[in-house]
Amino acid sequence: MDQPTVPYSLEEALIRSLPPSAYYIPNFITAEEEAYLLNRINTVPLPYWKHLSHRRLQTHPSALTPNNTLLSSPLPAWLSDPIIPRLLSISVISSTNDNIFATAPHAAPNHVLVNEYTPGQGILPHEDGAAYHPVVATVSLGSALVLDIYTKDDDGTRGEQPRWHILQEARSLLISTGEIYENCLHGIKEVKVDERLGAERVANWALLADRESFEAGRWQRGTRVSLTFRDVIRVKKLGKGFGFLGK
Repeated sequence: MDQPTVPYSLEEALIRSLPPSAYYIPNFITAEEEAYLLNRINTVPLPYWKHLSHRRLQTHPSALTPNNTLLSSPLPAWLSDPIIPRLLSISVISSTNDNIFATAPHAAPNHVLVNEYTPGQGILPHEDGAAYHPVVATVSLGSALVLDIYTKDDDGTRGEQPRWHILQEARSLLISTGEIYENCLHGIKEVKVDERLGAERVANWALLADRESFEAGRWQRGTRVSLTFRDVIRVKKLGKGFGFLGK
């Protein structure tokens, strides 16, 4: 059985050509763990899927309320273990034991968004928003694709073209926080083939596990599933102000 890549600190995973701070860890989960997760995701009852115009998604443990509050409920065990304990075992810097969620309100992710992208699907440039503590950890399953990073102009509007590109391999972990989380937008182009791949264009090229697969400069996308782990700031327990839900 192959072993996951778990660095002692995120210093080893820093994408140095990007604004602070983005971290990339290839093979964060094993092929066996990936297969198990994909099986669980694909066998969830169909009503759990929300179909959008360009993709479909699941939200665990539930969607946020209109005022960006999460109703208190644990994440499914198959989503949290082993990813969350493994994530929290990595120090941000080698001189301390603090992990990337140490200052989050709940000290760990409490919400996971599952997005499925078939070839040719994507998502418009966006920010994660104020509902979450400013850390996002994304595990990729099934296939690689390119994430585009956009800067904001002086008036707060998005730049017309992406400034940087991150190649997310299957089984990898990408963490964003700090300036790149708060001052940049990210999106996925609606293409079936990612092109112009190489060290001069892909910000995390040196951190990839399998550069040989992309050295031809192009990648034919397969179906990619992303697991986005975040800590929702506002959490409300059932039974207080929700009427029959607490009975």
